[in-house]
Amino acid sequence: MAVTLPTTSPPSLPAHPDPWLDAILHGDLPHELAHAFGGPFHLLLPDRFDSNVAAFRTALEEAGVDGRVYYAKKANKAAAWIERCAVNGTGVDVASLGELREVLGHGVRGENVVVTGPAKSDDLLRVAVLQGCLIAVDALDELDRLVALADSLARPARLLLRRLPPAQPHSRFGLDDAEMATALERCAEAADAVRMEGFSFHLSGYAVQPRADLAGELVDLCLKARVMGLQADRISIGGGFAVDYAAAADWERFLAEQGPADYHAGKSFTTADFYPYHSPVAGADALRAILTARPSGDGAPLADRLREAGVMLLMEPGRALLDRAGCTVFRVQGVKDRDGYAILTVDGTSLSLSEQWFNSEYLPDPVLLTSDRPDSAPVRACVGGATCLESDMLTWRKVAFPARPLAGDLLVYPNTAGYQMDSNESPFHDLPLPPKVVLDEADGRIRWRLDRRPPS
Repeated sequence: MAVTLPTTSPPSLPAHPDPWLDAILHGDLPHELAHAFGGPFHLLLPDRFDSNVAAFRTALEEAGVDGRVYYAKKANKAAAWIERCAVNGTGVDVASLGELREVLGHGVRGENVVVTGPAKSDDLLRVAVLQGCLIAVDALDELDRLVALADSLARPARLLLRRLPPAQPHSRFGLDDAEMATALERCAEAADAVRMEGFSFHLSGYAVQPRADLAGELVDLCLKARVMGLQADRISIGGGFAVDYAAAADWERFLAEQGPADYHAGKSFTTADFYPYHSPVAGADALRAILTARPSGDGAPLADRLREAGVMLLMEPGRALLDRAGCTVFRVQGVKDRDGYAILTVDGTSLSLSEQWFNSEYLPDPVLLTSDRPDSAPVRACVGGATCLESDMLTWRKVAFPARPLAGDLLVYPNTAGYQMDSNESPFHDLPLPPKVVLDEADGRIRWRLDRRPPS
């Protein structure tokens, strides 16, 4: 017997409306693709990626700041984004030899690549030096290896020195004050073996002021390094540009109303572990806020300090460049009833929604695509994956659906391109990885193709 909604309204979190994508999703294409692939799939929207890159560039231009945007490749493995970077001159941030090779193979020039990550392998450093990539040095021993490698190759190594954030002293990344002083001396002694182009950092969280504060410190470090004869004309503030998934009122209401009774098996979450699905300052607007903030709360805004010092601002957004650039589609495979709600099983796994594997939940409401059922009452249902694991839940929450889902219906998880699609995907039970389908619009027509990078 079907279960229906209780009299009280359950907590919900609808994603921001997207009329253009909704028109596609409510057409025949999703059902045709589900039939063709026989399983879940991801939709990619490269035009949205281009728009997000353009928004960051516009923010830099408005502030009169010389800057460069690097796409953080780890946010999504699809080739579509790298293809767009190669065409429009966007830089790419990589952290492994495999990522670097793929980026170069899709046409991104080495000079437009920044190589980050700790304790980089000699093979990664060798290719990075030969291709003229910018390398963020994380430790003194890495700096020594890089200088020796550059000497042996007779090629200068382009590098940034990564700063340990004073506000996050337990981070395992970056150089503290003493290490930074030693690194500057070694760069000066290395002479033509290195081009010490500046400094970098990465902060956890999304707060604006700490980024402006540390950026101001790095501007001062650039001036100090120039006295030592080093180039030092750019700084990287890393990523940490939030994405605004939902309206403020919906997010506040959700946090206030949700509780263990709203989740399958009484599952409970610490709200502090939820991603902030509403952010009043997100994407390129967060960059604007950083540029107008005053480092340490006084003096000139960061944008003015960058211009006066002749320092270029680099950034490495990932999620923010993928905002509204993709979604994930599953097909309902089975429905069973429990006390007051239903359990849906879909034809994929929660390994394709990474948030579920970080003691959290991907909260934007999945959208049910179904034929009209005028006699069907609304139903609450959680969503499980097609594996034998109790923990394989795409959505622990008992989501309010407008009609009872049936086998063959589709569930669309919105805005999943940033970190959700493939960070943890695995062919568990020999289930195939969801293919990525690229949607392009030309002459008023929507056309699709498979992403050129096969799932792995």
